[in-house]
Amino acid sequence: MQYRKLGRTGWEISTVSFGAWAIGGTWGVVDDKESLAALHKAVDMGVNFIDTADVYGDGRSERLIARLKKERREEILVATKAGRRLNPHLAEGYNRANLIAFVERSLNNLETETIDLLQLHCPPTEVYYRPEVFGALDDMVRAGKLRYYGVSVEKVEEALKAIEYPNVQSVQIIFNLFRQRPADLFFRVARERKVGILARVPLSSGILTGKMTRGTQFHADDHRRFNRSGEAFDKGETFSGVDFDLSLQVVEELRPLVPAGWSMAQFALRWILMSEAVTCTIPGAKRPAQAAENAAAADLPPIPERTITRIRELYQRLIQPQVHHLW
Repeated sequence: MQYRKLGRTGWEISTVSFGAWAIGGTWGVVDDKESLAALHKAVDMGVNFIDTADVYGDGRSERLIARLKKERREEILVATKAGRRLNPHLAEGYNRANLIAFVERSLNNLETETIDLLQLHCPPTEVYYRPEVFGALDDMVRAGKLRYYGVSVEKVEEALKAIEYPNVQSVQIIFNLFRQRPADLFFRVARERKVGILARVPLSSGILTGKMTRGTQFHADDHRRFNRSGEAFDKGETFSGVDFDLSLQVVEELRPLVPAGWSMAQFALRWILMSEAVTCTIPGAKRPAQAAENAAAADLPPIPERTITRIRELYQRLIQPQVHHLW
């Protein structure tokens, strides 16, 4: 496993970490015993950072991580998120009272006195223009409820605005082979300001594992079935906002570029880590074998520049017209 510094926290975190959305829910059937085994395998592989949220399984994911931490001796850093429990999900809901309530609930789920890293959970754009929101987070740091805080964003513009606040330590943003815009400007600015970057949806909701076909069926409670057009939340969270059939076509064009001995998932993860501004990527895993495969990508050699060029050309030709201007 390889490690990189997360912003100005002083933490060295695994470049392939663990995204715990899938073990909470909305990814089809999950089994807590197998999910816990996947978490253990990730830690066995050197993963020391886990990303979750209070809405993943209505706290199920956070509670599983609490169980994991009881069963391990290693230091495991946990990032969770707050805000998406709001219904309706409006900027006005990101007030001091609600944020405190969300944090207290996560502290209880995680069975801890202090949250390592709290992230605002893709709030409406207006929230980034409300200094009092970040003031409330500063107060919770001073009170010992949070060690640090960051944001999870949908748009590059939101990321750029967020890091104007001096105590934002990290930005979680979609960055993968199908969503390359963050590298245009945001990565450079984030590095200048020493802000950590967590690359989420790294496998584009599983498309970039190379295992899906047009006949792949998804369970009724799987967002890959019910959110393709943004019916439940931002459509960019599902298959990166790219048409499913087009995604499959691009995967077939990417397949010959994958080095011998690598899985396509590892290829996609290693591509993300070619960007030095990225602190880590947070693929999900519901089974130990998936966790092991993902973690192993951290130690693969660099992707040759000629392959990087071919990937860029493929993105510009097929994917960029669909998504680049939207997020």
